[in-house]
Amino acid sequence: MEGEEQTSLWNKETVPKVMKIVSTRLPQRDLISLLLVSPWLHRTLLSSPSLWLAIDLREMNNAGDRLIAAVSLPRYQHVKQISLEFARDIDDGHLEILKNKCLDSLQGLESLNLNGCQKISDKGIEAITSCCHKLKVFSIYWNNLSERSLQLVADHYQELESLNLTRCVKMTDSGLQQILIRCSFLRSLNLYALSSFTDETYKKISVLAHLRFLDLCGAQNLSDEGLSCIAKCKNLVSLNLTWCVRVTDVGVIAIAEGCTSLEFLSLFGIVGVTDKCLEALSKFCSNTITTLDVNGCIGIKRRSRDDLLQLFPYLSCFKVHS
Repeated sequence: MEGEEQTSLWNKETVPKVMKIVSTRLPQRDLISLLLVSPWLHRTLLSSPSLWLAIDLREMNNAGDRLIAAVSLPRYQHVKQISLEFARDIDDGHLEILKNKCLDSLQGLESLNLNGCQKISDKGIEAITSCCHKLKVFSIYWNNLSERSLQLVADHYQELESLNLTRCVKMTDSGLQQILIRCSFLRSLNLYALSSFTDETYKKISVLAHLRFLDLCGAQNLSDEGLSCIAKCKNLVSLNLTWCVRVTDVGVIAIAEGCTSLEFLSLFGIVGVTDKCLEALSKFCSNTITTLDVNGCIGIKRRSRDDLLQLFPYLSCFKVHS
């Protein structure tokens, strides 16, 4: 009898206390599994609202239905982050249901990841923008969205801080320009593998005074003039210029002189740059750059590890692309 009482006391008091400490470091899916372990643990976990600020349905089957079910639960009434990355079955219909039935629970949503959700169209983005008014981080990598979606984002999220448009190949200059004009608080902009934008649009990136991360990999139309405008983004820390084939020393030197806090720079595959741009980068950014990829830059002769370390003593990463 005494042993049973001790076990009961352990389950009621000790286990919940221990789990309250470790639960903050567990993945959300493990937390959900723990809800089923015991009624005492169930109550303990549900009494900690900070554990239920995120919904992670990445790569899961039936993610749309799971999302609707989750957002309907009281524990997710203050959810701030939702990730549906590569959850292929979610579509516009699920987002419409969220808009119509779960509006209250989405009022505080700050981060939404729809990467690879290719069944979502402009209609789905319209549903999101009409019910999630506080988004600051929006990721729509590799989706079949048009400039209509960018217009909706620009209209509703003027305090947006992070936007990922990787491989959204239907995007046009006019849509992106609306983002640049209206979303002036952007700190991170990912335009990876988007080659259709013109240099006039790239020039307008200069208005993003708070920008710290910019990925322009594959920006075939980016010129030195466009890059010189981007150099006005004084707070830039990370810049990916991989395969920006029109860029030469002129543009990179402008970046060196303007973006003196630069830590990450990829010039991978640019044949128009030489040692001259590295000298400028060393002059202005030698104390900050820790990642520099100049592989494939045949115009740069001093690109061995030892050569680069002489110019950039804090370098720790010499290769970004394989």
